[in-house]
Formats: sequence, C-alpha cells, structure tokens
Amino acid sequence: MAWSGNKEDGEGKSRRGYHHGNLREALIAAALDLIGAKGPAGFTFAEAARSAGVSAAAPYRHFRDRDELLADVARQGFERFEQFLSNVWNEGRPDARTAVNHLGKAYLAFARTEPAYYSAMFEANLSLDDHPELRKAGDRAFDIVRKAAEELSATLPSRPPSLMLALHIWSFSHGIASLFARGDSGRRNLPMSPEDLLEAAMLVYLEGLGGPKT
Repeated sequence: MAWSGNKEDGEGKSRRGYHHGNLREALIAAALDLIGAKGPAGFTFAEAARSAGVSAAAPYRHFRDRDELLADVARQGFERFEQFLSNVWNEGRPDARTAVNHLGKAYLAFARTEPAYYSAMFEANLSLDDHPELRKAGDRAFDIVRKAAEELSATLPSRPPSLMLALHIWSFSHGIASLFARGDSGRRNLPMSPEDLLEAAMLVYLEGLGGPKT
C-alpha cells in the first residue's frame, strides 16, 4: 500500500508519494540529510519525519525516539566503515607497514566521502550502553585496526603492546580526519594534504618505536 499524492493520514495531514515498506530507510535517509545540513544535534524527530514526508507519529513504528534513529544511522555508518577498512587492509598485503598506511588513508577518505555518517558515528553523543548494537558495530571496525596493530607490532624491535599501538593509530587517523579531512564545513584548512600529514605522523611515531627509517 502506498501514499498517494493527496491522501491524508489519520491526523488529517497530506502526505507525498511514499511506500510503507520503506519507512525505516526513508527516515534514515532523511536523518543523513539533516545531519549533513545541521549536525547530529541540530534537528528534531519531527523534522526527520517531515523531511521523510510522513506524519510526526510515523517514525515511532520503527524508532523509540530521535536517539534510536541516530543510533541506527551510526550503526549503519560503522558497518560501512568496517567494510571500507577491511577492503583496504587487505589482510596486511603487501606488508604490515604499507597496509597500515593504507588503513589510515582510508580512514581519512571515509570522513571525506561520508561526512554525515561520520558525524553520526562520532559526534552524536549516544550512550553505547543504551545501544548495544551500535557498540558491537564500532567494536568490529576497531578490531580491524587492532589486527593491523598486532601485525605491525610484530615487525618492530620494541614490540609495543598491540592495543596501545591500535589506539595510537586510531587517534592519529581520527584527529586528522576530524580536523582536516571532513567533507563538510567542519574541516580546517591545511597547507599540505591530510594524507601527507598522517603519513609523516606515523613515520615519526614508528621511528620512535624503533622502526626502520625510510
């Protein structure tokens, strides 16, 4: 069953063309548009419904509240992010250090090409205890970085703890992505490419851990 152009719902409000089976997807798409325009804290549940072309009551069929909608957007973002990182990591080929550099650059690319997802994932201030599926999705993405850190650590004479190494790689990548590589108005100007900045930071860091100079 579909909404016709002038059909009214039970609240007497006109709806534009819309198919019931796509309500969740329509709300997520609307939320992404609003996040891109206003940030994850800049819109209401009612605005998301209006943007999707449905009544203010319709979103409650799928989401308890605005935070649950945001959590679903963020979860989808982490699932995309996980696949993005996994493809680039490519099981550590051709070698761990090169693959880690590729991983960091992929982090920057995701922030640039998916700024709305990126904001929902990292700036929505959602409680992970309240949204366990979001926590699991984020953990799966981080597990790729941790696996990369384990392989990279094995190549370093100091053999740093892999979790520490993973957190440092994540922090370098996230900081540079958030400041300089976003695909929205939140990015800052930089006299070099974000990729060059990240590569230089990793070079200095790994040399400090006893890695080979290049």
